[in-house]
Amino acid sequence: MRALTKLTAGPGLELVDRPRPRCGPADVVLRVLRAGLCGTDLHLQEWDDWAAATVSPPMVIGHEFYGEVVELGVDVTGIEIGDRASGEGHIVCGRCRNCRAGRRHLCIRTRGIGVNRDGAFADYVALPASNVWVQPRDLDPDLGAVFDPLGNATHTALQWPMVGEDVVITGAGPIGVMAAAIARHAGARYVVVSDASDYRLALAERAGADLTVNVTRESLADAQRHLGMQEGFDIALEMSGAAPAVTDLIDNMNHGGRIALLGLPHQGYQLDWGKVITHMLTLKGIYGREMYDTWYAMSQMIATSAPLRDAVTQVITHRFPAEQWEEAFATARSGQCGKVILDWS
Repeated sequence: MRALTKLTAGPGLELVDRPRPRCGPADVVLRVLRAGLCGTDLHLQEWDDWAAATVSPPMVIGHEFYGEVVELGVDVTGIEIGDRASGEGHIVCGRCRNCRAGRRHLCIRTRGIGVNRDGAFADYVALPASNVWVQPRDLDPDLGAVFDPLGNATHTALQWPMVGEDVVITGAGPIGVMAAAIARHAGARYVVVSDASDYRLALAERAGADLTVNVTRESLADAQRHLGMQEGFDIALEMSGAAPAVTDLIDNMNHGGRIALLGLPHQGYQLDWGKVITHMLTLKGIYGREMYDTWYAMSQMIATSAPLRDAVTQVITHRFPAEQWEEAFATARSGQCGKVILDWS
């Protein structure tokens, strides 16, 4: 099969011929139809310090995917050949304290598809049946391929009730834009999104943001004045991993405000802990998706809300055949894009 592979330690990837994955007794094999590019994939191509410390080549990369079930392990039930499905990319141990308590997203031995085991930038991918999320037959394959990042957005945005709240989202990458759409769907009063890219801020506007802030020209305080807000933001979703963004949002939170942090910083940074304490702010780190409450939530929201479905779909701005993967990666790295999809069909 074709597979986009990190063959050796160092920068670069190669589209090569690899053996089709084996199907274990509790596994499912999908024929990949679509796969989404993630910032993680760019790190793996560049081979930065994180990649060098995490990945053991050779490794087929890619962890956002949608495909057709073509093979079932002998112990698999509830899934049929021909089903269309997305995949939860975090594989958990099932034995640690959190797994046994049903908090699988907190598993201390989580392994990532496309990072710690062969992934989905290939014609076929194998994964545990428990990680398969069967989708409706009429779901747009492109949309099925972005359920992983949509799950990140859903997990982050739905940490706290949003009805009537003023919400700020720092970072208008695809996940931040999806989070804006979810905040609008969930009943926020105002949704403000900040970023340094006018291209991506335009996507946030189309997703339902009331106001966007280009941080090279304005601040969140300016946004509050534009909207006539008398108090700070009630909820913040930090998607950028940028220290100035975190500083700005802490300065503009209402007392008792709640901050969910998904964006991973490149290095540590200082926080005004005095303000966090005296303003009684809640900070919560978010990683991945709750398995599988987040999957249920996003599936039902997408199925029952055409405006939300359209808002998420418009985040997908570029599509490339698998053979044009280099152009796809260059587009994703440019920042002049939303979500980039590889077509493996």
